[in-house]
Amino acid sequence: MNKVILMGRLTRDPEVRYSQGETALAIARYTLAVDRRFARRSDGSGNEQTADFISCVAFGRSAEFAEKYLRQGTKIAITGRIQTGSYTNKDGQRVYTTEVVVEDQEFAESKAAAANSGDGFAPARPAAPAMDAGDGFMNIPEGIDEELPFN
Repeated sequence: MNKVILMGRLTRDPEVRYSQGETALAIARYTLAVDRRFARRSDGSGNEQTADFISCVAFGRSAEFAEKYLRQGTKIAITGRIQTGSYTNKDGQRVYTTEVVVEDQEFAESKAAAANSGDGFAPARPAAPAMDAGDGFMNIPEGIDEELPFN
């Protein structure tokens, strides 16, 4: 069984792109900072709060949700599965990847709690328009929400 449950905060706004083709599919990528329960220090001076930074990817309606509602610092709980892969970079080296494919995501705190948390993360802000990276994904123009058949 391959099942992952995580709770953490987004390290930055989700990066959302849309596939090309007859039916464009939203793909959102974001990183969760997940606090470790216990931390060991080699110098024996006690616990130091640390976090793991977990790469996550969401598809379809989950990606659209991430684009619309998730921002840097938002605390969320996700369930999903771990997926590994590899590719060859432009230097010819093999790069191995591990990420969580998000199956479900939900807010883990209220807006009021997020505003008062004072944890150093930036407050939620409006999404910036997507940049065209020339990688085969198209930009979705602002204000197109009314034209999309799914909302």
